[in-house]
Amino acid sequence: PTEKEQSQWYFQRYVTRLPAAGEIVLFDRSWYNRAGVERVMGFCTDDELKEFLRSCPEFEDMLIRSGIILIKYWFSVSDDEQEKRFQARINDPTKRWKLSPIDLESRSRWVEYSKAKDEMFAHTDTRESPWYVVNADVKRHARLNCIRHLLSMIPYKDLTPEPLTLPPRKEHADYVRPPMDSQTFVPEYYTADFV
Repeated sequence: PTEKEQSQWYFQRYVTRLPAAGEIVLFDRSWYNRAGVERVMGFCTDDELKEFLRSCPEFEDMLIRSGIILIKYWFSVSDDEQEKRFQARINDPTKRWKLSPIDLESRSRWVEYSKAKDEMFAHTDTRESPWYVVNADVKRHARLNCIRHLLSMIPYKDLTPEPLTLPPRKEHADYVRPPMDSQTFVPEYYTADFV
């Protein structure tokens, strides 16, 4: 948070980013940063955490009463899968950029993060604003399951287009595509065989 944000009501920095009618806004961590990272890494006081856990359900109820559809997801990754992902970030040069010093510190505090999540759920998993847990060991499945669930939670008009049949392409005998060896192509380092 900026110096100004630190002097404001905790939720104020998020209010300006809330959606207007017809909009969708996605937060990654959102105000729950206070109950997770800030708590475990010591970036907030015990009193600030206690106030957050008390006031968060009230804040969310206020949003819901004002017409906002609030849907909260927790992507749950098993210990074994999380360890595989950390190892992949260390060993795979294409993933190394994802690994930061804070990630290494967070890894050493895995149990603290788990306890923080459990307490956060105990205070903020309410009837009006429940947490939906997504099994996220397989990223593709997690994303598709979450999208499907999200779509089931919001009213929307089905815009599936009518079936369409493509007519056959017209043949143009007066056009011959130039041979590939007459053009300068980008080298193909990555192909379907690349893992």
